Amino acid sequence: MFCGYDDIKGSSRPVYREYPAMTAHDRAAQFSPFAALTGYEDAVTETARFTGSRRELTDDEENDLNVKLNEIENALPESRELRITYFKPDDRKDGGSYVTVYGTVRIIDHYSNELVMTDGMRILINDLAEICFTDENKRNEF
Repeated sequence: MFCGYDDIKGSSRPVYREYPAMTAHDRAAQFSPFAALTGYEDAVTETARFTGSRRELTDDEENDLNVKLNEIENALPESRELRITYFKPDDRKDGGSYVTVYGTVRIIDHYSNELVMTDGMRILINDLAEICFTDENKRNEF
């Protein structure tokens, strides 16, 4: 009865000078599992990440913003410290979040419709939700 490979079962493996023997660790790595769905976990996490939606301002809120923007522009180049809340759109999906920052306005860029802050930050006027004049002493009250 012929049993397969009986003639080579007792032989040692071939040895080649130009190909050194693999370590047991490297040999085992060939058979380690791989991620068939690379990026799947990241995609699920991104989909589950919450983003808020932009709310519509009332007419009174829009008028209040316009009055404050005019007051800021008339006072330039001098400017008081402000607390500005604006909507920041998310880079990867629909929605975003509201962000509150403190600072002073350097200029109002009418060409790009942005507030340019003294620290270089640019905020789109259409994204504004609230502007409050504040003093350094009152910052912690808010």
